[in-house]
Amino acid sequence: MRKVKMSEKKTPKIYMSFRNNQKAIEVPNGLRTVIRKCIAETLRVTDFVGDADVSVTLVDNERIKRINKEFRDKNKVTDVISFPLGAYDEYDINPENGAYMLGDIVISMEKAHAQAIEYGHSLIREVGFLATHSTLHLLGYDHEDDPDGEKVMLELQDLVLNNLKITRE
Repeated sequence: MRKVKMSEKKTPKIYMSFRNNQKAIEVPNGLRTVIRKCIAETLRVTDFVGDADVSVTLVDNERIKRINKEFRDKNKVTDVISFPLGAYDEYDINPENGAYMLGDIVISMEKAHAQAIEYGHSLIREVGFLATHSTLHLLGYDHEDDPDGEKVMLELQDLVLNNLKITRE
């Protein structure tokens, strides 16, 4: 385990394993690229220095509900779940690529699709938002137990999406 240096503003290289383990919602062209860009920009704006290794899995509502119950003891569908592999800016190094292993992101495509309709924007925008939100959790940001965390996360999420020109249209 090595401590991450948080100083220079360089966009890190993202090593991303990507799995689509659902059939309910068609994955839009370019979604994988948008997720990768959102992760990279989130790391850049939070001053993360170094390359990052992240796993992203797309699932359906049934699967995310089971995961939520098993790991968070919440028996309900949610949009995204994060599984950080580090704590307090310390992450293991992937020996294959030298990148910091941040953790896993699991996104419900059904829930993301429903939220995109509800909020009046594209599925790509919604999944980009969820990837950004989840990456912040992988970095230790918290909106449930930290009273100021929600405000900080919302500001960072808006910054990332605006920087990437991923709008609500």
